[in-house]
Amino acid sequence: MPDHPQISAIICTHNRAAYLGGAIDSLLVQDFPDNFEVVVVDNASSDYASPESSTSRTREVVEARLGDRRLKYVWEPEIGLSVARNTGAKQARSEILAYLDDDAVAEPNWLRVLHSAYQSNQKLAVAGGKVNLLWPCGVSPPSWLSPGLAQNLGVYDLGDTCLYVTAAGLTPRGVNYSIRRAFLEQIGGFDVKLGRVGKKLLSNEELRATELALELGWQVVYLPDALVLHNVAAERLNKAWFLERGWWQGISECYREQLSDRAGIAQLGRGGERILRGVWKSFKYIRDPGLRFENFVFAWGQIGYLSAAVCGLIFAPKSTSRH
Repeated sequence: MPDHPQISAIICTHNRAAYLGGAIDSLLVQDFPDNFEVVVVDNASSDYASPESSTSRTREVVEARLGDRRLKYVWEPEIGLSVARNTGAKQARSEILAYLDDDAVAEPNWLRVLHSAYQSNQKLAVAGGKVNLLWPCGVSPPSWLSPGLAQNLGVYDLGDTCLYVTAAGLTPRGVNYSIRRAFLEQIGGFDVKLGRVGKKLLSNEELRATELALELGWQVVYLPDALVLHNVAAERLNKAWFLERGWWQGISECYREQLSDRAGIAQLGRGGERILRGVWKSFKYIRDPGLRFENFVFAWGQIGYLSAAVCGLIFAPKSTSRH
């Protein structure tokens, strides 16, 4: 491993061997002029080639590249993206932590742009860049995929100029995300009740971190030149996946509100109003397949939000304190 890395690139992965090699390789060829490290956190991958195999495909992909001394492999047995991210932070050795999804590819200047932003602003807590999509060969976006729904596939584009984020909803996306260690430690790490856990498509862990950064006087920035390309998995190009994603998004939003002391009976009113708004807009845009489905997914997600709110009222009537 390099001495005193100036930035740590972290990939958290679970059964994504088909994409993982490309993600690692895009980091090992970065044009960063100083020392950096790449930490791969294997989050309990079980993609064995056969029942007789002793090594998972995921581990084989990493081990094939361990000849590069900048690369480190870490095993994390507890499934959960936030758990894996916290493990990566503990194993990394630099003050700047740059997270890349295991199915993404970073442009060669990614680490250099991120590192420069932190060096020039000591109040910077979180930074992330633009995310474009990489479509499978021969596949084009379906007619029902609106720009809004495409964000569920990782799209993140706030324009071509640097922008300070002052609204948590515009936070950089986890596919292309960096954070200052001092801030991450201040908030107690990523909230393990948010973020994907196995097949549960929970989210909002980055949004929650941005909320706390803004509350605590830190800054968050969007860097368009820190570009990442995100592979679109073929199995996600069906309506059922987006409905499931919307459902868990609603549950994530409910829990985030609990962390922000916004839980309680008012959530029932907010959820009900959003369901009605989504259904109404679905009919309003009935001739537009993209907007029609986007609003239906939104309404469906609010049913998930309401179910989580009701459970919170029944089983945990007191709001959850923040970190």
